[in-house]
Amino acid sequence: MSKKILLAGAILASLAPAAALAQSGGAAAGAATGAVGGAIVGGPVGAAVGGVTGAIVGGIADQQQPEFRQYVTTQKVPSYTYKEEVRVGAVLPESGVTLYEVPAQYKVKGYRYTVVNDTPVLVEPSTRKIVQVIN
Repeated sequence: MSKKILLAGAILASLAPAAALAQSGGAAAGAATGAVGGAIVGGPVGAAVGGVTGAIVGGIADQQQPEFRQYVTTQKVPSYTYKEEVRVGAVLPESGVTLYEVPAQYKVKGYRYTVVNDTPVLVEPSTRKIVQVIN
């Protein structure tokens, strides 16, 4: 048992730089770090849970979502009509969708926002994938 604890501690210590990267690197890095951390703690199930939880690193925090939604409303950003489900991982087309800068107060780097089917979303600009749906 103590060997497992020592091994887990060593692995977590080696992940410290990756965790810092996850904070500045966005959802992909957060998901990877979360998956590795989850695997250490809970095996395959922990990896899956850790990956999903880690993916939201770099997005808008839950407590800031109502404020951000209000901000988007005041900007009167036109809503893009999307025929598919608005969900994380959906890829938006290159034409017809305008991506906007997220204000610095939300501490979101590397992402843009837009409105899809009247719902604000964060988008990874190079892939145009939705990385967070703002509820």
